[in-house]
Amino acid sequence: MINLPPEGWDALWLSLRVAGLSTLLSLPVALGVAVLLARGRFWGRGILNGLVHLPLVLPPVVTGYLLLIAFGRTAPIGMFLEETFGLVLAFRWTGAVLAAAVMSFPLTVRAIWLALEAVEPGLEEAAATLGASPARVFATVTLPLIAPGVLAGAVIGFAKAMGEFGATITFVSNIPGETQTVPSAIYSFLQVPGGEATVWGLVALAVGVALGALLLAELLSRRVAARIAGRA
Repeated sequence: MINLPPEGWDALWLSLRVAGLSTLLSLPVALGVAVLLARGRFWGRGILNGLVHLPLVLPPVVTGYLLLIAFGRTAPIGMFLEETFGLVLAFRWTGAVLAAAVMSFPLTVRAIWLALEAVEPGLEEAAATLGASPARVFATVTLPLIAPGVLAGAVIGFAKAMGEFGATITFVSNIPGETQTVPSAIYSFLQVPGGEATVWGLVALAVGVALGALLLAELLSRRVAARIAGRA
């Protein structure tokens, strides 16, 4: 049994909530962007590709600072969101969701993009020749074929969001009970004498959640692949 102080459990539940919401919110957008990058031929495609993957090459602290500049309470976007929807991002757990989504987005897009490139074009072309619209082809042919890739992207994004630290702590700080996720809680307890036991407990939980998510994704991917093969 892992013995954690209340702050440790609060950090775990917040991390799960942040990672889950960031994955749910970013996955549809990642799917659309992956389709554009894999199938689209338009001016600015290289720019879009660069912007999507920028968080992978920028220091996370820089990404967090840019989020603070763009979505802070005195920034134009931040003021608009607060005045129009009552949504505050800076130094709130909602901002942690945004930071996690931004940092995990490139990995999710990449996984779906690779799945799209592995689809046999002839299958989509055959469906189109039978009179199916592009939207119907995507929904009935492409999407089922890339389902394992979409699932893999979601799991990778979730795992990345669970471990996000630099952009999160820069954008929303490290406020216990509000923005303190597992990585920032580990950082905090490392500064406290005698906090090693709590750190080890948080590390064990983080590893367990990550492994559990990967195993579940592998199981679901195999079932999806088997179902697709059975229909073929």
